[in-house]
Amino acid sequence: MNESANFICMSTVAEITNTLSELSTEELQQIERALISIYRQRKSGIIFDDAYGVWTEEDQVAAAGQAFVLMEEAETKSRKARKK
Repeated sequence: MNESANFICMSTVAEITNTLSELSTEELQQIERALISIYRQRKSGIIFDDAYGVWTEEDQVAAAGQAFVLMEEAETKSRKARKK
């Protein structure tokens, strides 16, 4: 992809992102269903797929990151409690 095409793509994504906040909840749900459908068609990055939606590799990484933060916070509290 050349630099011009890359700029157009980024501009389009930015425009879409900015427009999402203006949509109704029903419209956002329609977009979510469309994105889930595209994930399913591509069969890329999907870890789990059921009637409730898909769980992607990105979802897994984000959830693991949050869990690690919580574990680190708990360990820090535990260390402080032992020092007292």
